[in-house]
Amino acid sequence: MKVTLKDGSVKEFESRVSVLDAAKSISEGLARAACAGKVNGEVVDLRTEISEDCELEILTARDAEGLRVLRHTASHVMAQAVKRLYPNAKLAIGPAIDDGFYYDFDREEPFSAEELSDIEKEMKKIVKENLKLERFELPREEAIKFMEEKEEPYKVELIQDLPEDAVISFYKQGDFVDLCAGPHLMSTKGVKAFKCISSSMAYWRGDSNKAQLQRIYATAYDNKDDLAAHMAHLEDIKKRDHNRLGREMELFATVDVVGQGLPLMLPNGVKMIMKLQRWIEDLEDKEWGYVRTKTPLMAKSDLYKISGHWDHYKDGMFVLGDEEKDKEVFALRPMTCPFQYYVYKNSQKSYRDLPYRMGETSTLFRNEDSGEMHGLTRVRQFTISEGHNVIRPDQAEEELQNCLNLAIYILTTLGLQDDVTYRLSKWDPENKAKYLGDEEYWESTQGALRQILLEKGINFTEAEGEAAFYGPKIDIQAKNVYGKEDTMITIQLDCAIAEKFDMYYIDQNGAKVRPYIIHRTSLGCYERTLAWLIEKYAGKFPTWLCPEQVRILPISEKYADYAEKVRKELARNGVDVTVDNRSEKIGYKIREARLARLPYMLVVGEKEAAEEKVSVRSRFAGDEGQKALSEFVDQICKEIRTKEIREELPQEER
Repeated sequence: MKVTLKDGSVKEFESRVSVLDAAKSISEGLARAACAGKVNGEVVDLRTEISEDCELEILTARDAEGLRVLRHTASHVMAQAVKRLYPNAKLAIGPAIDDGFYYDFDREEPFSAEELSDIEKEMKKIVKENLKLERFELPREEAIKFMEEKEEPYKVELIQDLPEDAVISFYKQGDFVDLCAGPHLMSTKGVKAFKCISSSMAYWRGDSNKAQLQRIYATAYDNKDDLAAHMAHLEDIKKRDHNRLGREMELFATVDVVGQGLPLMLPNGVKMIMKLQRWIEDLEDKEWGYVRTKTPLMAKSDLYKISGHWDHYKDGMFVLGDEEKDKEVFALRPMTCPFQYYVYKNSQKSYRDLPYRMGETSTLFRNEDSGEMHGLTRVRQFTISEGHNVIRPDQAEEELQNCLNLAIYILTTLGLQDDVTYRLSKWDPENKAKYLGDEEYWESTQGALRQILLEKGINFTEAEGEAAFYGPKIDIQAKNVYGKEDTMITIQLDCAIAEKFDMYYIDQNGAKVRPYIIHRTSLGCYERTLAWLIEKYAGKFPTWLCPEQVRILPISEKYADYAEKVRKELARNGVDVTVDNRSEKIGYKIREARLARLPYMLVVGEKEAAEEKVSVRSRFAGDEGQKALSEFVDQICKEIRTKEIREELPQEER
């Protein structure tokens, strides 16, 4: 039997051999470090036996797949610890995830910090016991009975939902047994460094109509140094979390009596969103040829029935009225598309009028599930830079490229271009009832978007079932500090909806022709973008975006008049500036300004007042020395106008 290793070399064995023994034949050190094997591309237990020619890779914790096996084993260790300490807790699921693992338990109370500490201590005991993990299989009925006897209803449900021909396997470690497909380490001893991080509520199978469970998040590594580095990373994440930092910086707040998913934007946050909004609107209207619209926040159900949203999206809408009782039923709009179609239809268009680009700063409403709410990234009311480009079919390629170029320009200006990924969101051909159009329509429109991405040289993934019901999309995705991915910008090609709204243009022969429509955003949701910027910059925004760009710090009350003169000059030039006239020591004022993450502080005293100068301290370079007031005004105005992202010098270079 020939086994081809990762480096291309071949090992020969006379009879069947376990993956672990194969690893030992290569190196005892490799065998000790091994977490799992990869046989012909499939990750398997080290206990798996090889019986025929194959390709074999030995996986350690240095490999992502090997580390995942270690973490999966750690989840079983945690489940065993919980069952030892809290025997009445019911087991749900416990998978490995990108940065660790979790396990869901059914118990009435959330796990407290003290309980997490106790669980961690019990896990250490289990690791020290060096319990061997043993895999076994049971027929379906025996498996169900086995879990019923253990009073584990969630495991019973999982078994019942497996296909009839599925192999039902379990892993045993000491007196603990869990339903699991594996793979796992050979023993608990391999789980060397771990940490229980937090506990939160989770729904069984992610369904808000099902049982509420208690989820413990944790992580594991094969050494303490990697664990320490990860925990330091988590601390940095906490500092960047927009939920925490946005409130600390008084950008937004949430209030229970207002409602979940309905954040209150505070003055500082409003300033930032207004700056973004004005920039986008000016960019679209003055440089990219958009016209601005303003359409109602609600409409009769009739409108949404024409568009198809009533059939395809009604559950996600806030409906006003009762269809069975009321003559007219309204709904708050979850999108702007059908409203802008009637703007287009208000006057007859010829082929010369296209592309007709409509932009709107739209307030939208979506009835998001309560379990999905998170800070500013997932809300029920939000504002978006939405638009629809009505085009001739022959303009599709160029206009799609223009939409993508605009999005890339905006991302680059904000310094976010390297923080995004691109996705081609396609229909699900197995669920055709969800969508407008036939297979030919979907293949052609998806092909058009794919070609645009290929021509731009953009790396992208393809996601089946993520398209809108009327057409495929280019989605520009970003992750928050916790790794959750959201769509930031979207560009959608729609060749079907014009028929429903009787939209047309007059071609050069005088015939009525159906246009194509591009649904697109330049920046997307302003609230979500603000959350993204908070986490990207940890609150240290580019100067042009800061709600407070300059703070003037007079050394004493004697220089209040000059401080006010400086303020007026900066304000006259469009700079957001304040004066700190408190009777505090200058050192204290400087420290507070630093903590507020301000770009610039201007210290003014006797010399500055006499010479019409300012002593400049910045977040970027520290003490920048004295400058003439006019020089500083020119400097900061240029920085704001060009939207420069000024880099902070290392502390030792300041």
